[in-house]
Amino acid sequence: MINTNFFIGIDVSKPYFDASLMTVISHVKQAIQSARFENTASGIKTFEKWLKFHKVTFNPDTLVVIENTGIYHRLIWAFCSNKHVPIHIGNAAHIKWSFGIARGKNDKIDSIRLCKYAFKEADTLKATEALDPQLLHLKDFISARTKLLKQATGLSLSIKELGNVNEKSHQKLIEKALKSAIDGIAKSIKNIEEQIRKIIKENSAFQRNYNLLTGIPGIGHVTAVYLIGCTANFASNPSGKQLACYAGVAPFEHSSGISVKGKTRVHRMANKDLKKLLHLCALSVIQHNMEFKNYYQRKKDEGKHSMSILNAVRNKITLRIAAVIKTQQPYKSNYNIAA
Repeated sequence: MINTNFFIGIDVSKPYFDASLMTVISHVKQAIQSARFENTASGIKTFEKWLKFHKVTFNPDTLVVIENTGIYHRLIWAFCSNKHVPIHIGNAAHIKWSFGIARGKNDKIDSIRLCKYAFKEADTLKATEALDPQLLHLKDFISARTKLLKQATGLSLSIKELGNVNEKSHQKLIEKALKSAIDGIAKSIKNIEEQIRKIIKENSAFQRNYNLLTGIPGIGHVTAVYLIGCTANFASNPSGKQLACYAGVAPFEHSSGISVKGKTRVHRMANKDLKKLLHLCALSVIQHNMEFKNYYQRKKDEGKHSMSILNAVRNKITLRIAAVIKTQQPYKSNYNIAA
């Protein structure tokens, strides 16, 4: 029986995407075929015809690899999900580093590199979960809320700064002119929040993890929703260490031989929005939770730096997040029992 596998690398941009196909027949690689398609619904149809022309099978014998581009890869993701074709949406930096020293770059070359990467790493790559429309809707609303909050903060800060230099009469005119804009943003944020709560309520899996997360000291509504969105509702079941690395709160040693003796520090590559939210969670628990309040004070008395202690608190919160999600059991504090 002839064994045939197909490996497809796709480099995605806003207007179009480049696809490269490697067919492997009985472990023998065939010449790579490449083509460009519009990143539209009609372009996806043309892409499907191209795949059928090359006799590509829509089953686990085919593997598609693309880089995470935010929103531009959604049509391809939806296509693969509908056709039951395994797709791996990888971290762009991780994939780039796997190429080693790469000379030259364009969209076609990148798609060929992704194609070869798919063939080389096929045994270790994990297929991304099928596209979930509700998850995408949730992420879109989270993103919109974040942008609106930044706009509202920017306007409020601008008004405050002008108030320090403007005459009162002129300042009132400025405030009056911007009031409708600020009120409009506030109304939009409220509407978005209603949609977010509706999505969480209508999805039992989202609601279950949301309840587990908000039961952890320091984790509020905004952080819980963001965690569900950025982890695809914990689809990959990350460990505490993996989640801490993703959030940028896991410390790593920085030393080499006798010449490099750097401080243990967190890595700069992280989800910075999640890191900010966890920082706010840490600030909350060291004030309102007796366990963390005593922990912070004890470490402070030992001479530890405040930011180092706060990062340790963020790390502890992250480990608890992973634990309750993994066990699907509500968080229970043993602090009073231990005391």
